[in-house]
Amino acid sequence: MLDSSGPGEDRRPTTEGDPKTMKLVLDCDPGVDDAVAVMLALASPEVELLGLSTVFGNAPVDVTTRNARTLLRAGGRPDLPVAKGAHGPLVGRFGGGVPFIHGKDGLGDGNVARASEDDRPPDLSAVELLRREVLAAPGEVTLLAVGPLTNIALFARVHPEAARQVARVVVMGGNALSPGNITPGAEANIHNDPEAADIVMGFDWPVAMVGLDVTDGIVLGPAHLDAIGSGGTPAHDLLARAVPLYRQFYKDFNDIDGVAAHDPAALALLLVPDLFDTEDWPIRVELSGIGRGKTWPQTRRRPTPPPGWEGRPPVQVATGARSEAVADFIADRIAKARFGT
Repeated sequence: MLDSSGPGEDRRPTTEGDPKTMKLVLDCDPGVDDAVAVMLALASPEVELLGLSTVFGNAPVDVTTRNARTLLRAGGRPDLPVAKGAHGPLVGRFGGGVPFIHGKDGLGDGNVARASEDDRPPDLSAVELLRREVLAAPGEVTLLAVGPLTNIALFARVHPEAARQVARVVVMGGNALSPGNITPGAEANIHNDPEAADIVMGFDWPVAMVGLDVTDGIVLGPAHLDAIGSGGTPAHDLLARAVPLYRQFYKDFNDIDGVAAHDPAALALLLVPDLFDTEDWPIRVELSGIGRGKTWPQTRRRPTPPPGWEGRPPVQVATGARSEAVADFIADRIAKARFGT
Protein backbone atom coordinates (compact mmCIF):
# COMPACT_ATOMS: atom_id res chain seq x y z
CA MET A 1 0.00 0.00 0.00
CA LEU A 2 1.39 3.41 -0.95
CA ASP A 3 1.75 5.94 1.85
CA SER A 4 -0.41 8.99 1.23
CA SER A 5 0.60 11.04 4.25
CA GLY A 6 2.00 14.47 3.62
CA PRO A 7 5.24 16.00 4.88
CA GLY A 8 5.45 16.06 8.64
CA GLU A 9 2.38 13.89 9.17
CA ASP A 10 2.54 11.05 11.70
CA ARG A 11 2.71 7.75 9.82
CA ARG A 12 2.71 5.47 12.87
CA PRO A 13 0.30 2.58 12.52
CA THR A 14 -2.86 2.90 14.56
CA THR A 15 -2.49 0.60 17.55
CA GLU A 16 -4.78 2.13 20.13
CA GLY A 17 -6.83 -0.50 21.85
CA ASP A 18 -4.69 -3.40 20.63
CA PRO A 19 -3.49 -5.20 23.78
CA LYS A 20 -0.92 -7.16 21.78
CA THR A 21 0.97 -4.10 20.61
CA MET A 22 4.27 -3.44 22.37
CA LYS A 23 5.61 0.10 22.55
CA LEU A 24 9.32 -0.18 21.90
CA VAL A 25 12.37 2.07 21.87
CA LEU A 26 15.34 0.35 20.22
CA ASP A 27 18.75 1.45 21.55
CA CYS A 28 21.32 0.30 19.02
CA ASP A 29 24.76 0.65 17.42
CA PRO A 30 24.09 -0.26 13.77
CA GLY A 31 25.90 -2.65 12.89
CA VAL A 32 24.76 -5.39 10.53
CA ASP A 33 22.90 -7.51 13.07
CA ASP A 34 21.36 -4.28 14.44
CA ALA A 35 20.07 -3.67 10.91
CA VAL A 36 18.38 -7.06 10.96
CA ALA A 37 16.87 -6.28 14.36
CA VAL A 38 15.52 -2.90 13.18
CA MET A 39 13.92 -4.50 10.14
CA LEU A 40 12.44 -7.26 12.31
CA ALA A 41 10.87 -4.59 14.53
CA LEU A 42 9.48 -2.73 11.51
CA ALA A 43 8.15 -6.01 10.08
CA SER A 44 6.33 -7.03 13.27
CA PRO A 45 2.71 -5.93 13.78
CA GLU A 46 3.06 -6.67 17.49
CA VAL A 47 5.55 -3.78 17.78
CA GLU A 48 4.91 -0.04 17.81
CA LEU A 49 8.43 1.25 17.26
CA LEU A 50 8.70 4.66 18.92
CA GLY A 51 12.19 5.55 17.74
CA LEU A 52 15.85 4.61 17.69
CA SER A 53 18.50 5.81 20.13
CA THR A 54 22.10 5.31 19.08
CA VAL A 55 25.32 4.51 20.89
CA PHE A 56 28.95 3.77 20.07
CA GLY A 57 29.87 0.13 19.60
CA ASN A 58 30.05 -1.53 16.21
CA ALA A 59 31.15 1.89 14.91
CA PRO A 60 31.52 5.43 16.32
CA VAL A 61 28.24 7.05 17.34
CA ASP A 62 28.22 9.54 14.45
CA VAL A 63 28.30 6.55 12.09
CA THR A 64 25.67 4.55 13.98
CA THR A 65 23.38 7.60 14.09
CA ARG A 66 23.62 8.04 10.33
CA ASN A 67 22.97 4.33 9.90
CA ALA A 68 19.87 4.53 12.08
CA ARG A 69 18.36 7.09 9.70
CA THR A 70 19.38 4.98 6.68
CA LEU A 71 17.65 1.94 8.17
CA LEU A 72 14.44 3.76 9.02
CA ARG A 73 14.26 5.34 5.58
CA ALA A 74 14.88 2.00 3.84
CA GLY A 75 12.30 0.41 6.11
CA GLY A 76 9.65 2.97 5.19
CA ARG A 77 9.63 4.87 8.50
CA PRO A 78 11.78 8.00 8.09
CA ASP A 79 9.28 9.82 10.30
CA LEU A 80 10.48 8.04 13.43
CA PRO A 81 12.86 9.97 15.70
CA VAL A 82 16.56 9.18 15.88
CA ALA A 83 18.33 10.21 19.08
CA LYS A 84 22.10 10.35 19.35
CA GLY A 85 23.59 8.89 22.51
CA ALA A 86 26.92 8.21 24.15
CA HIS A 87 30.17 8.43 22.19
CA GLY A 88 32.08 6.34 24.71
CA PRO A 89 31.77 4.34 27.94
CA LEU A 90 31.24 5.69 31.45
CA VAL A 91 34.86 4.77 32.28
CA GLY A 92 37.77 4.71 29.85
CA ARG A 93 37.73 5.16 26.09
CA PHE A 94 36.00 3.57 23.13
CA GLY A 95 38.32 1.52 20.94
CA GLY A 96 36.82 2.65 17.63
CA GLY A 97 34.56 -0.17 16.43
CA VAL A 98 35.11 -3.40 14.51
CA PRO A 99 35.40 -2.49 10.81
CA PHE A 100 36.61 -6.00 9.88
CA ILE A 101 33.20 -7.31 11.01
CA HIS A 102 30.72 -4.51 10.26
CA GLY A 103 32.74 -2.37 7.84
CA LYS A 104 33.99 1.17 8.23
CA ASP A 105 30.50 2.42 7.45
CA GLY A 106 28.91 0.04 9.98
CA LEU A 107 26.76 -1.56 7.29
CA GLY A 108 29.25 -3.96 5.78
CA ASP A 109 30.89 -1.48 3.37
CA GLY A 110 28.29 -2.81 0.97
CA ASN A 111 27.47 0.45 -0.81
CA VAL A 112 23.99 0.60 0.70
CA ALA A 113 21.71 3.30 -0.72
CA ARG A 114 22.10 6.60 1.14
CA ALA A 115 20.18 9.89 0.99
CA SER A 116 20.99 13.41 2.13
CA GLU A 117 18.35 13.12 4.85
CA ASP A 118 20.40 10.35 6.48
CA ASP A 119 22.87 13.05 7.59
CA ARG A 120 20.28 15.22 9.33
CA PRO A 121 21.19 16.16 12.92
CA PRO A 122 19.65 13.92 15.56
CA ASP A 123 16.21 14.89 16.78
CA LEU A 124 17.22 14.91 20.46
CA SER A 125 19.55 13.13 22.87
CA ALA A 126 19.13 9.45 23.61
CA VAL A 127 18.39 10.03 27.29
CA GLU A 128 15.74 12.61 26.44
CA LEU A 129 14.09 10.30 23.91
CA LEU A 130 13.93 7.54 26.53
CA ARG A 131 12.49 9.92 29.12
CA ARG A 132 9.94 11.42 26.72
CA GLU A 133 8.58 8.12 25.46
CA VAL A 134 8.44 6.45 28.88
CA LEU A 135 6.62 9.39 30.50
CA ALA A 136 4.20 9.53 27.57
CA ALA A 137 3.11 5.94 28.31
CA PRO A 138 4.11 5.00 31.88
CA GLY A 139 4.43 1.28 32.41
CA GLU A 140 3.99 0.50 28.71
CA VAL A 141 7.36 1.12 27.03
CA THR A 142 9.94 -1.63 26.57
CA LEU A 143 13.57 -0.68 26.00
CA LEU A 144 15.42 -3.08 23.71
CA ALA A 145 19.17 -2.46 24.06
CA VAL A 146 21.36 -4.21 21.50
CA GLY A 147 24.58 -2.23 21.94
CA PRO A 148 26.66 -1.08 24.91
CA LEU A 149 24.37 -0.10 27.77
CA THR A 150 25.68 3.43 28.30
CA ASN A 151 22.50 5.26 27.26
CA ILE A 152 20.30 3.00 29.36
CA ALA A 153 22.50 3.43 32.44
CA LEU A 154 22.58 7.21 32.01
CA PHE A 155 18.78 7.26 31.75
CA ALA A 156 18.53 5.34 35.03
CA ARG A 157 21.00 7.70 36.71
CA VAL A 158 19.67 11.02 35.40
CA HIS A 159 15.92 10.25 35.48
CA PRO A 160 15.48 7.40 38.00
CA GLU A 161 11.79 8.05 38.64
CA ALA A 162 11.00 7.97 34.94
CA ALA A 163 13.19 4.89 34.49
CA ARG A 164 11.18 3.03 37.13
CA GLN A 165 8.14 3.41 34.85
CA VAL A 166 9.74 1.32 32.09
CA ALA A 167 7.78 -1.84 31.39
CA ARG A 168 10.87 -3.92 30.68
CA VAL A 169 14.48 -3.69 29.57
CA VAL A 170 15.69 -6.42 27.22
CA VAL A 171 19.44 -6.59 26.69
CA MET A 172 21.34 -8.32 23.92
CA GLY A 173 24.56 -8.93 25.74
CA GLY A 174 26.39 -10.95 28.30
CA ASN A 175 27.35 -14.56 28.74
CA ALA A 176 25.98 -16.19 31.86
CA LEU A 177 27.27 -19.72 31.35
CA SER A 178 29.21 -19.56 28.07
CA PRO A 179 32.57 -18.10 26.96
CA GLY A 180 32.82 -14.51 25.80
CA ASN A 181 33.43 -13.37 22.24
CA ILE A 182 35.63 -10.31 22.80
CA THR A 183 37.71 -11.97 25.55
CA PRO A 184 37.36 -15.47 27.01
CA GLY A 185 35.36 -13.84 29.81
CA ALA A 186 33.26 -11.13 28.18
CA GLU A 187 30.71 -10.50 25.44
CA ALA A 188 31.32 -7.42 23.28
CA ASN A 189 28.39 -5.17 24.27
CA ILE A 190 29.03 -5.64 27.97
CA HIS A 191 32.81 -5.40 27.57
CA ASN A 192 32.40 -2.03 25.84
CA ASP A 193 30.93 -0.53 29.05
CA PRO A 194 30.93 -2.89 32.05
CA GLU A 195 30.10 -0.11 34.53
CA ALA A 196 26.95 0.77 32.59
CA ALA A 197 25.96 -2.88 32.36
CA ASP A 198 26.30 -3.35 36.11
CA ILE A 199 24.05 -0.33 36.69
CA VAL A 200 21.40 -1.64 34.30
CA MET A 201 21.43 -5.16 35.78
CA GLY A 202 21.04 -3.76 39.30
CA PHE A 203 18.42 -1.04 38.75
CA ASP A 204 14.83 -1.30 39.96
CA TRP A 205 13.20 -2.38 36.69
CA PRO A 206 12.51 -5.75 35.03
CA VAL A 207 15.51 -6.86 32.95
CA ALA A 208 15.96 -9.75 30.54
CA MET A 209 19.41 -10.73 29.27
CA VAL A 210 19.70 -12.48 25.91
CA GLY A 211 23.36 -13.30 25.60
CA LEU A 212 25.81 -15.62 23.91
CA ASP A 213 24.32 -18.59 25.78
CA VAL A 214 21.60 -18.57 23.10
CA THR A 215 22.55 -16.09 20.37
CA ASP A 216 25.69 -17.95 19.27
CA GLY A 217 23.43 -20.84 18.26
CA ILE A 218 20.77 -18.84 16.42
CA VAL A 219 22.29 -18.83 12.94
CA LEU A 220 20.81 -17.34 9.79
CA GLY A 221 22.07 -19.77 7.16
CA PRO A 222 22.30 -19.46 3.36
CA ALA A 223 18.58 -20.08 2.75
CA HIS A 224 17.62 -17.54 5.42
CA LEU A 225 19.97 -14.91 4.03
CA ASP A 226 18.82 -15.51 0.46
CA ALA A 227 15.20 -15.03 1.52
CA ILE A 228 15.97 -11.91 3.54
CA GLY A 229 17.93 -10.34 0.72
CA SER A 230 15.48 -11.03 -2.09
CA GLY A 231 12.25 -9.53 -0.79
CA GLY A 232 12.22 -6.77 -3.39
CA THR A 233 12.06 -3.66 -1.20
CA PRO A 234 14.76 -1.10 -0.32
CA ALA A 235 14.99 -2.72 3.12
CA HIS A 236 15.70 -6.14 1.65
CA ASP A 237 18.24 -4.65 -0.75
CA LEU A 238 20.02 -2.93 2.13
CA LEU A 239 20.31 -6.19 4.06
CA ALA A 240 21.55 -8.03 0.97
CA ARG A 241 24.31 -5.46 0.57
CA ALA A 242 25.22 -5.24 4.26
CA VAL A 243 25.48 -8.94 5.11
CA PRO A 244 28.38 -10.30 2.95
CA LEU A 245 31.26 -8.87 5.01
CA TYR A 246 29.60 -10.02 8.24
CA ARG A 247 29.06 -13.44 6.70
CA GLN A 248 32.70 -13.65 5.61
CA PHE A 249 33.78 -12.94 9.18
CA TYR A 250 31.77 -15.91 10.44
CA LYS A 251 33.22 -18.13 7.74
CA ASP A 252 36.81 -17.09 8.47
CA PHE A 253 36.71 -17.02 12.27
CA ASN A 254 33.92 -19.43 13.23
CA ASP A 255 33.77 -21.81 10.24
CA ILE A 256 30.04 -21.06 9.90
CA ASP A 257 28.23 -20.59 6.60
CA GLY A 258 25.85 -17.98 7.89
CA VAL A 259 25.67 -15.33 10.60
CA ALA A 260 24.70 -15.38 14.26
CA ALA A 261 21.47 -13.42 14.76
CA HIS A 262 22.58 -11.79 18.00
CA ASP A 263 20.49 -8.62 18.03
CA PRO A 264 17.30 -9.89 16.37
CA ALA A 265 17.33 -12.81 18.81
CA ALA A 266 16.77 -10.35 21.67
CA LEU A 267 13.67 -9.03 19.93
CA ALA A 268 12.57 -12.59 19.22
CA LEU A 269 12.47 -13.22 22.99
CA LEU A 270 9.69 -10.61 23.12
CA LEU A 271 7.87 -11.85 20.03
CA VAL A 272 8.11 -15.65 20.42
CA PRO A 273 8.98 -16.21 24.10
CA ASP A 274 7.86 -19.85 23.99
CA LEU A 275 10.93 -20.62 21.88
CA PHE A 276 13.28 -19.66 24.74
CA ASP A 277 14.23 -21.15 28.11
CA THR A 278 15.04 -18.71 30.90
CA GLU A 279 16.18 -18.61 34.50
CA ASP A 280 15.86 -15.78 37.00
CA TRP A 281 19.28 -14.99 38.48
CA PRO A 282 20.84 -11.84 39.94
CA ILE A 283 23.72 -10.62 37.76
CA ARG A 284 26.91 -8.76 38.63
CA VAL A 285 29.34 -7.50 36.00
CA GLU A 286 33.09 -7.88 36.52
CA LEU A 287 34.70 -4.42 36.52
CA SER A 288 38.42 -5.22 36.71
CA GLY A 289 41.13 -7.64 35.68
CA ILE A 290 41.20 -10.06 32.78
CA GLY A 291 37.55 -10.93 33.42
CA ARG A 292 36.37 -7.32 32.93
CA GLY A 293 32.93 -7.38 31.35
CA LYS A 294 32.00 -10.91 32.47
CA THR A 295 28.35 -11.23 33.52
CA TRP A 296 28.27 -13.34 36.69
CA PRO A 297 24.94 -14.98 37.60
CA GLN A 298 24.21 -16.05 41.16
CA THR A 299 22.84 -19.51 40.31
CA ARG A 300 23.03 -21.41 43.59
CA ARG A 301 20.16 -21.38 46.05
CA ARG A 302 21.44 -20.23 49.43
CA PRO A 303 19.97 -18.61 52.55
CA THR A 304 21.75 -15.29 52.01
CA PRO A 305 23.34 -13.79 48.89
CA PRO A 306 27.13 -13.89 48.62
CA PRO A 307 29.02 -10.61 49.15
CA GLY A 308 28.43 -8.29 46.21
CA TRP A 309 25.06 -9.78 45.24
CA GLU A 310 23.13 -8.43 48.25
CA GLY A 311 20.00 -6.58 47.16
CA ARG A 312 20.49 -7.37 43.48
CA PRO A 313 17.21 -7.98 41.63
CA PRO A 314 16.63 -11.12 39.58
CA VAL A 315 17.37 -10.86 35.86
CA GLN A 316 15.55 -13.08 33.38
CA VAL A 317 18.47 -14.85 31.68
CA ALA A 318 17.96 -16.71 28.42
CA THR A 319 19.66 -20.07 28.85
CA GLY A 320 18.38 -22.03 25.85
CA ALA A 321 16.39 -21.67 22.65
CA ARG A 322 14.83 -23.67 19.84
CA SER A 323 17.50 -22.13 17.68
CA GLU A 324 16.38 -23.26 14.22
CA ALA A 325 12.81 -22.19 14.92
CA VAL A 326 13.96 -18.75 16.08
CA ALA A 327 16.12 -18.32 12.97
CA ASP A 328 13.23 -19.43 10.76
CA PHE A 329 10.92 -16.94 12.47
CA ILE A 330 13.32 -14.02 12.01
CA ALA A 331 14.01 -14.77 8.36
CA ASP A 332 10.39 -15.49 7.44
CA ARG A 333 9.07 -12.36 9.15
CA ILE A 334 11.57 -10.08 7.38
CA ALA A 335 11.41 -11.83 4.00
CA LYS A 336 7.62 -11.42 3.77
CA ALA A 337 7.50 -7.79 4.99
CA ARG A 338 6.62 -5.03 2.55
CA PHE A 339 8.17 -2.17 4.60
CA GLY A 340 5.76 0.56 3.53
CA THR A 341 5.93 -0.15 -0.20
